[in-house]
Amino acid sequence: VGKKVQAIYLWWHKPVVDEELLQSLPNLKVIANSGVGMDHLDLKLIASFGVKMANAPHAVSSTTADTGMALLLASARRLVEVHNISISPSMDYCEADILGVKVAGATLGIIGMGRIGYKIAVRAKAFEMNILYHNRTRRKVQEEQAVGATYCEKIDSLLQQADFVMLVVSLTPQTHKLIGKRELELMKPTATLINISRGAVVDQEALVAALQTGVIRAAALDVTSPEPLPRDHALLKLKNVIITPHLGIKTDKATYMITEEAVENILAALNGLPLPSEVLPS
Repeated sequence: VGKKVQAIYLWWHKPVVDEELLQSLPNLKVIANSGVGMDHLDLKLIASFGVKMANAPHAVSSTTADTGMALLLASARRLVEVHNISISPSMDYCEADILGVKVAGATLGIIGMGRIGYKIAVRAKAFEMNILYHNRTRRKVQEEQAVGATYCEKIDSLLQQADFVMLVVSLTPQTHKLIGKRELELMKPTATLINISRGAVVDQEALVAALQTGVIRAAALDVTSPEPLPRDHALLKLKNVIITPHLGIKTDKATYMITEEAVENILAALNGLPLPSEVLPS
């Protein structure tokens, strides 16, 4: 049926799009991805076959922002730890051992102020947080003022000031291991790192060391590298880490909206119309 296939809808990186598949589908016109990140695709290779590509940024932004704030709050108030205490047979604990950190009035540093990053800022403002952000391009002054965000031209400045650092960047050669040993050591020892972008944005070995030695207070990760982590990985053994299995977009409504957005892009491509969410190779 290779000659009949004109569109591919990718769900959770399946099917794998490689040169062999592209060669077997001579009439392929479009690949629609169920999410924002396109790092699992060779965009230049796909474009060389004359195939258009689209993602689903509108459907996933609010849900992913919710995930980021959920991780921030869960880590701040140590919800996983106290849940385990609450269901334990003995309920034996000392109140001083389960003290969390206050979110209201704390400083949130957002690295990556695109659509998702901005929605996180909107939510953080409602929690009375001070907001810093670092981005390739600065937001408009009106947009900054609407959420009370301050632009940090240098990432180092943000890292040194933030109580919570949230990563919301795409994975590119420039952002691979963006947060390593040097960056972690710039952070406050009371700070928390939250990653809802891609696991490879963080040097995981450096993160493990930082968490074990008190360089930073805690981490909350919706993404790791690889996913899932090997069952004996050091991150899985640390109490000051929350790990979720890439929950970002996983709600019933978001899944439906993603599919709608993908279908809209596919139909546009098949009818020779501009794709609403076309992604071009860089």
